[in-house]
Amino acid sequence: MTDYETGDQETMMSIITAQWVSQIARTLAEMRVPDLLHEAPRTPDEIAEAAGTHPETTFRLMRGAVGTGLVGHDDASGRFTSTPLLDRLRTDAADSLRNLAIVWHWRLWGSLPDAVRTGKDRAMEVLGQPLWEYFSATPEEGELFTQGITELSLPIIREAVPEIPADPGETIVDLGGATGAFVLSMLDEHPGTTGILFELPHVVDSARAHIQARSLSERCTAQAGDFFEAVPTADIYLLKFVLHDWDDEACTQLLERCREAMRPGGRVVVVDMLIGPVSRPGPAAPMDVNMLTLQPGRERDHDDLDRLFAAAGLKRSNTTPLTPPYCIVEAVTS
Repeated sequence: MTDYETGDQETMMSIITAQWVSQIARTLAEMRVPDLLHEAPRTPDEIAEAAGTHPETTFRLMRGAVGTGLVGHDDASGRFTSTPLLDRLRTDAADSLRNLAIVWHWRLWGSLPDAVRTGKDRAMEVLGQPLWEYFSATPEEGELFTQGITELSLPIIREAVPEIPADPGETIVDLGGATGAFVLSMLDEHPGTTGILFELPHVVDSARAHIQARSLSERCTAQAGDFFEAVPTADIYLLKFVLHDWDDEACTQLLERCREAMRPGGRVVVVDMLIGPVSRPGPAAPMDVNMLTLQPGRERDHDDLDRLFAAAGLKRSNTTPLTPPYCIVEAVTS
């Protein structure tokens, strides 16, 4: 076997076994190993005692994690140590991804071939009901998902908020905004504005707690509702990681509700991934494949968004690139 062929073999093996690494990370996060090792290096027996797990299998997990670079090991003491990478799974870390690691939709990915064959997402077949209904019926997983999306969003929100103008007296509605991190950051950035977090009923209580924790209860409310039926009257509608959840018909319906409720001079602000040319699609393309398993949605490019806006009586008014593949795309009435 040539060196070239050997390299291809190793590369393909790393691709095939990539799910092993994500499940090791998920298990470490569930066991709170990142928190334990942040406190101090520990032996496998100490980890097992603190986590309530089997000592021998805990050792095997930790040894496997060393091979991924998630944790380190001191041969002299026999203790496992934390790494900067593992710190991203701590419960109290800035920009933690712990909840996302635990809740990420690994079960649905197992049915990707069926999604490609049928052209339909697999939530009903794998979970027994559509994704949002499943999270509503399983509050613990729903909360993990809500927190995970917030974790994923925070770096993008920090980058996007200074790029989105808002005037005193304007009302900003965060549609499907999970715990409201986007609208709350907008209120911090723009004094004199008020906000509404508009979400599904099972998310609203958590959102209200976050609003109170940010001391913004006098300027922001959380309302439950169906944004396909009606949305609150406002000047700015924030749609972060929302349109990619839905097919074109549903997106058009949502954008129409925004246009109908929008005050004169108002606008829709979309923050999402944009797919590049087919030869250089970027990270949005794998996410688009992820959406095949989850929802009837997809990732889109500028032309796709323009078609959605036009179908809803809107037109693109501004585009602000963020760290690729993210972008702010604004639309006003046409």
